[in-house]
Order: sequence, then C-alpha cells, then structure tokens
Amino acid sequence: MQFHCLYVSSVSACFELENSAPYYAEAPYDVYVNGALALPGVRTNVFSLFDLTPDTHYSVRVGAVTVTVHTLGETACVNVREYGAAGDGVHDDTTAIQSAIHTCPAGGRVRIPAGTYVIRPLMLRSELTLELAEGAVLLADTDEEHYPILPGEIGDKESGREVQVSSWEGTPRSCRQSILSGFYGKNIHIVGRGVIDGNAQNSTWWQDVKTRPIGRPKLVFLNHCENVTFHGILGKNSPSWHFHPFFSKGISFYDMAVEAPKDSPNTDGTDPESCDGVNYIGVRFSVGDDAIAIKSGKMYMGARYKTPAIRHVIRNCLMEYAHGAVVLGSEMSGGIRELTVSQCLFSHTDRGMRIKTRRGRGNTCVVDGVEFSNIRMDNVMCPLVINMFYFCDPDGKTEYVWSKETLPVDERTPYLGSFTFRDMECRDCEWAAGYFYGLPEMPIGSVTIDHVSFTFKVDASSGHPAMMSYINEECKRGLYFNGVRKVCIKNMTMEGQVGDEITAIHAEEVVRL
Repeated sequence: MQFHCLYVSSVSACFELENSAPYYAEAPYDVYVNGALALPGVRTNVFSLFDLTPDTHYSVRVGAVTVTVHTLGETACVNVREYGAAGDGVHDDTTAIQSAIHTCPAGGRVRIPAGTYVIRPLMLRSELTLELAEGAVLLADTDEEHYPILPGEIGDKESGREVQVSSWEGTPRSCRQSILSGFYGKNIHIVGRGVIDGNAQNSTWWQDVKTRPIGRPKLVFLNHCENVTFHGILGKNSPSWHFHPFFSKGISFYDMAVEAPKDSPNTDGTDPESCDGVNYIGVRFSVGDDAIAIKSGKMYMGARYKTPAIRHVIRNCLMEYAHGAVVLGSEMSGGIRELTVSQCLFSHTDRGMRIKTRRGRGNTCVVDGVEFSNIRMDNVMCPLVINMFYFCDPDGKTEYVWSKETLPVDERTPYLGSFTFRDMECRDCEWAAGYFYGLPEMPIGSVTIDHVSFTFKVDASSGHPAMMSYINEECKRGLYFNGVRKVCIKNMTMEGQVGDEITAIHAEEVVRL
C-alpha cells in the first residue's frame, strides 16, 4: 500500500494513500509510528498524526511501506494559560490569546490546550504555528457589537489606489471583523484536533441576512496572505462563509472538517477568491450552502485586478450536505484556470459539480479547460450543472439576466469554454442527470461526458436543476443541453430516467460514442 507525506509541521504530519478510491480506502488499515501501533483501522485515504515532538525524526509504516518524516523545528512554544486564558467557557480569553500570538517569537508555536475559550475576533501574524490541542474549542462571542466594523476599502496615500480590506460576495464592502483574520501574513500553520466554533446558532448572525447594511463576519478571513495551512481542525457554525482566502497564495486545507446545519444561511465551507495555489485534500464538508465555491470577484474586481483563481487542487474530499459540492462562481469575473477535481465523494448535496455565471460578470470571466474525474455521487439531486443565467444578486431577476434572446456581446459577457466530466458514478439522482444552459450570444464551448453512469431514485422528488428564472421543475430528466456548441458523450449509461437520455437544443454538434 503506497502512501506519501502531504504536509509536516512542528507537531503534526499528514499522509495520503496512493489509490483511486474516492475518499474512503478500499479496506481499513493500521498505521505504525516508530514500530508501535498509532492509528488502528483507518478508513480514509488521508490520515494524520498529531502531538508530535518538534525537530524529531519519525518512521511511519502502512502495510509493508515505510515513509520517514522529520518535524519542523521551532523557536519557542507558549501556552495561552500562561497568559491568563481561563478556558472555562465563561471568561473572555481574547486578550490572553491575542497577547500570546503577538509576543510569540517568529517561528514559534502558540499552544491552546483542552478547554473552551470564549473569544472576540483574533488577528493572526506571520511565522506562527497556532496549535489547537484535542479538546480545545475557540468559541466565538455572540454579541454582534463585539465585532469591529472593517471598511471595504481604504486609500493608499503613496500609490493613490484603493486597498481592499473587507469583501462581501465579490465586492469591497464593510463587514464585521472575522473570528480569525490574517492580513498580509506569511508562513502560518493552524493545526491540531481542536475546534474553531463560530457559535452562530446561539447568536443573531443567521437572522435578517438579506437586509444587513454591514456584512457578517467569516469564521476565517485571509487577505493577501501566503503559505497558510489548516491541518486537522474542525471549523463550524460560522456567521457566514467559513474559510475565505482573498487574493492569497499557497493556501492548504488538509484532513479537516467544516460543519454547519444544512439550513444555515450562506455558510459555505470555503470560498477562495482570486487565489493562486489552493489545496483541499482529505476535507469533509457538511454545510448550509456550497461546500467549495471558487471565486474571483464580481465585474468591478475582475476588470480592475484581472486576478484569476488559479492552480486549485481538490482531492479525496467528502461533501455530505451542501447546495453544491464543488462550485465555480458565481462571482468569478477574474476567471478560473488550472483546476483539478478528483477522487471525491458527494453525498446528499443538491448539486454536484456546479458552474454558475450570468451576463454582467464580464469578459474577464473566462473559465476553460476544466476537468472533473473519478467522482462518486450518492443521492445528489442534479449531479452536473452549468448555468449562465444565475439569478442571484439584487439585479439577478432583471430581463437583462434572464432573457433568452440573443443580446450583443460586450464587456459584460462571460465566456465558458471546455468542460470534461470523466469516470463518474452518480447513484440515486432525482431532478436531472445534468443541466447545461449557455447564453444564446455566447454558448458554452464544449461539454464532454466520458465513462459516466447515472441511476435515478425510484421515488425521486422534483425541483429546479439550476438557479435561473423561468425554467420548469424537473424529475428524472436525463442530460439537458441548451446553448452548448459541442456535446460529446462517450461510454455513458443511464437507468431510470423519464424521457430521452439526451436532449440537445441550439447545439452545433452532438456526438455519442
């Protein structure tokens, strides 16, 4: 059984089996460390070791294969209890923990031992490891007034340009400060088996979400950060999005989980925006909105900065409940490039692979050459969706957005190129196998479905496969294409659908092999 090391910090290490099974290993296995059994009966392809000693050599064995790792050294380790943190779930521990973060030497570790630490917003800093030990909970304060308001933009006197401080759904906007924030930080590790709990279910954050003049905080917001890793932790119950990297580079999420009630508003798992190099490996999501939503700003941000989302890897992840499992958009005016999604399991999500855009996202919204492969979907309402009429935003239900007439191509028109869906098993579908709807003036370039099987649930419900105006509810529909230049179907099987397996309207070429 081959495996390799994905990541090592001063006190933890993460490993991945080399196989093709989505998320779960083909059979349970044991992990030995320095000859002693450390993890019996592991079931997932990604596993981790915690509570390691800094600057120490370890031998890790699975089956007959041994991998050696050496933990990173560190300059210091400070315990937040030494700074007066109570960890009793009652006292406010913000000042104690923030003081530990600020005074820890560069290259050091701030350790949060078991306990419940009530906190207001905390600021991260460069060259830091923040360790949440097993049983440690950072529990967010429930009083909205304890969250400072950050402006959407501030002026840079030297350059004369605006600098983005806070963002809401693709545009600069004043927001309450997030529970953990990093600004221009580098080389940050947040590791351990502890919890960052947004505590929104006990606050007012999930109330009146559409009428708030000030944006809600995220669980974690990273603005122009580099080389930040989250390993092992559980993030839960965020006031809005859980993890929001913004114009950042080298962000990784390894062997961790993100949780929120399935009816909680806008609690996306992670929304990287205009980021370069993001890894999601071995992550479990169960949230109230999209699990992973890759973004690059609305038209203002995309046209001004022309910064695409680039080099994202999603592998060995489990999406249990979400509106969409892996989503591109809708705020992606800067474009998306070099995305790899593979070896994932989607269960009970509304949609599986979901791409959403609309007129007004702009001609810098270019998404092309995207491939999703080796995916299993169970009880997903509609596995595949590409929608160029996405109706959210205040103007989302205007005629300009919903019109099916051929409108002029201009600077507001997005472009979706080629998309390949390969080696997938989609079981117990309900609304439709796939729903692809391109603009009449800018059709989707091509959709290839290769070695994919679909089966429908006997008692399937009906619903709208895409969030767009003036479409009918569907139940057990096959593959629907409207406004796709080229459709290529290879080795596809389908069982239990009502009507034709394939419907293609306004398609220049349809090939089935």
